[in-house]
Amino acid sequence: MDQDLSHDALAGLERLCATSGTDGITTAPAFPGIERIEAQFAGNAFEPHRHDTYALGVTLKGVQTFSYRGERRFSMPGQVIVLHPDEEHDGGAGTDDGLQYRMLYLEPALLFDCLEGAGIGLPFVDQPVIGDAHLAATLLEALGELDRELDELFVDDFVSQVAGGLGRHARAPRRGLGAIAWQRARLARDYLEAHATEPVRSEALEKVTGLDRFSLARHFRAAFATSPHRYLLMRRLQQARAMIGAGEGLSDVAAVTGFADQSHLTRHFKKAYGMTPGQWATLRVDGLRRGSRRGPTAGR
Repeated sequence: MDQDLSHDALAGLERLCATSGTDGITTAPAFPGIERIEAQFAGNAFEPHRHDTYALGVTLKGVQTFSYRGERRFSMPGQVIVLHPDEEHDGGAGTDDGLQYRMLYLEPALLFDCLEGAGIGLPFVDQPVIGDAHLAATLLEALGELDRELDELFVDDFVSQVAGGLGRHARAPRRGLGAIAWQRARLARDYLEAHATEPVRSEALEKVTGLDRFSLARHFRAAFATSPHRYLLMRRLQQARAMIGAGEGLSDVAAVTGFADQSHLTRHFKKAYGMTPGQWATLRVDGLRRGSRRGPTAGR
């Protein structure tokens, strides 16, 4: 256990670890720009993949291991994991005892909105495993009860606290965008979200934003830490994942979410989440069964 962890955080972790040994993924009610999960498994669970969000979490039990930026990393119980958007990584248990952790996926736009007033850009933390009791406790405020919805006022303060925590460990914060460029990047984002399951051409984004495609690509990546193309793809995959979780067939999901066919969806799903749609659906069902046994106050 990380020695910098406070007494309250330690107690919280002990309660969070009081679960069965069944492999699975439990998902929490979504909040705009934030997704939360708990994962519990043995062995290597995730093949190399990338998110378009910050992935922030706390290892609860066991040793969490993953490859990231050319090195093999290890996280012990109580340590914080910080993975940046579009950085490839895998994931698995470092010992035969298995692994349990909770992770929060935070869209860069939320951090950018928080930092924009201070005139600074998105922070980059080059070390993905951190011993920071305060940041761990902050994350566990949102990850403690996965069956409850997040309150808007809570999220306002939470994002501010997370921004401060990341800023403490950032080596080179990104420079802020000008107000006009940020507004135009936001217009492109809103258009992509509104047309997520449709073909979107560069000319359409140029017309909406008033920027040429290359300027827009630069400003969009600075604002959201990913490209317009990948942002659109991830919105499609996000919708597909929800439909798969609801029991929809893969061919129907592919057709509805803008993929050419089932194999096209499966290929991109595996690249984005490190497992096939079928594997994810099985783990999620197992996680829901395990979560139902914990009762309504799980995680506190």
